[in-house]
This record gives sequence, C-alpha cells and structure tokens, in this order.
Amino acid sequence: MVSLDRPIKFEEVDAANLVFFARYLAYAHEAMERFFAPLEGGYAGLILARRIGLPAVRVEADYAAPVRYGETLRIETSVARIGRRSATLRYRMFRAHDGVLAAELRHTVVTTDLVKTASVPMPEDVRALLTAHLDPDPAPAGAGPQG
Repeated sequence: MVSLDRPIKFEEVDAANLVFFARYLAYAHEAMERFFAPLEGGYAGLILARRIGLPAVRVEADYAAPVRYGETLRIETSVARIGRRSATLRYRMFRAHDGVLAAELRHTVVTTDLVKTASVPMPEDVRALLTAHLDPDPAPAGAGPQG
C-alpha cells in the first residue's frame, strides 16, 4: 500500500463546502502517479519516455462521508487484481483528522502502447510493482487508515 496525504483546496468544493464528487477521480490519478513513482523515471517516464500508458477502462466509486475545504485526505493505494494486460487499483480515501473512510474507488487500467494505441502485455517492472502492493482482501470499509 502506498499513501498520499492530499489537502483539499477551495476550488475543489461545491456551494455546500463539500468536495465535488468528480474530484475524487482526480485525487485517484494523483495517487496513481505517486504509486508508480518508484519506476525508473516515475509515472512520467512510463508515459513520455517508454510510451506505455495505463488508460482507465472501468472506474467504480463509493462515497461514504463528506470531505470539506481545509481538510486533508489520506489516500491509500493498493492493487485488487493483476491480469496479463490489466490491473485494478484500489484507492481508499480517509479524512486525515478522524480516520473516517470518505470514499473508495476501484480503477481498472489496461497496459497500452501509446504509439500504436493498442493493448500490450504488462512490462515486468510494472507487474513487479503492482504485485508488491497486491491486497485482494482489504480491511472492511470504515476500518480506518492503515498507517
């Protein structure tokens, strides 16, 4: 599991001072970039130098508690499933101040050659990183952050 603490900015909330639901997808992408940072060149190197992308083919979200401007989300990224060409990342987003689960997203990506725009087998270093964080059976919802 890889963690990212993410403060909530003013422009990310709606008139009720709650994080707008679609922002959680952007937070997940930030967490994904952090997740792939250990690869040579990080996520940017994977995309720009190696021309290997991880486009989303499915996203599911469950919202459990509100998050407001000025609060911080602790985003825990793990891997729910690894296939030959695809993987499902899991993002559990907790309010940092009280540990309450705010949202959980599942994001399936397909390894893609960005030059050909075609699915390709997963590179070994990408597979190794995903495997190192495989957690097909996470703690029950609401169990709180896991350090």
